Amino acid sequence: MTHTEIEITAELVRDLLRDQHPDLADRPLRLGARGWDNQLWRLGDDLAVRLPWATQSADALLYKEHAWLPELAPRLPLPVPVPQRLGEPSERFPRPWIVTTWVPGTASDHAPATRSVEAADTLAAFLTALHRPAPAGAPTGRNRGGPLADHAEGFAEQLASATELGLIHAPDTIRAIWEDAVAAPRWAGPPMWLHADLHPANILTEGGTFCGVIDFGDLCAGDPAYDLAAPWLLLPDGAIDRFHAAYRQTVDPATLRRARGCAVLKALTCILIGEAGIQGRPGGKPTWGPPAHTALRRLCSASPISCRG
Repeated sequence: MTHTEIEITAELVRDLLRDQHPDLADRPLRLGARGWDNQLWRLGDDLAVRLPWATQSADALLYKEHAWLPELAPRLPLPVPVPQRLGEPSERFPRPWIVTTWVPGTASDHAPATRSVEAADTLAAFLTALHRPAPAGAPTGRNRGGPLADHAEGFAEQLASATELGLIHAPDTIRAIWEDAVAAPRWAGPPMWLHADLHPANILTEGGTFCGVIDFGDLCAGDPAYDLAAPWLLLPDGAIDRFHAAYRQTVDPATLRRARGCAVLKALTCILIGEAGIQGRPGGKPTWGPPAHTALRRLCSASPISCRG
């Protein structure tokens, strides 16, 4: 079931609430956002309803968030959408859905962080708190958290597409950063809790700094380098060193190399999604391109040799 097969409307959402959570059904309801996997409908002042609409995999991701986020949220220093209720598949809507807390703020692809010190410290504090050994039974990622070599084919395809479209100007440098990351020693520590999808649309800002983190659909255990790519995509210029000074975990040279590789991979993905949005193609997000281009500029400003730490 995808968005091409069923239309999600306010009337549908309210009917689902009446059927399964009638105590919430009379709250004010309005569309909040249409994301990659889910639609978000704001429910009153403090709650939101998330319904999968564009990918088959979204169902399992909602169940995962419902199972694990209530356990993780209390130790995190930024607000996150904590699941409150689970909606089961029904004849009216044959997919799961959840009611979560509402996290106020503006996605940073629309309102980038501008206060360098505060943003770097806030992001470092969040990842320091999140990056703890995950328990047995923690979820594994959708191709995230494991060896970077698993992404080699995807990286090559994205680099070729971005080069052919004229969207990047230093493909050889980007390839060198990636190859250096793949050649770095793998993560030898315990699998750590990861958000695993920290790009500008998934972190919120207010007053020039970060105020919340959303969309934990890729929550998993694995290599922290996947999250440590985030500073290149999220922070103002000149703030990355501040982030590394404030992050209270050990970042060895190999992890930094892998983080750079994760960052170029994420940047290429966002650049192509941004271009799709500019062209008006389904699933495109035009606001994803500019921060991704900034990330590549920062990464390419260092020579490939310096990436070895």
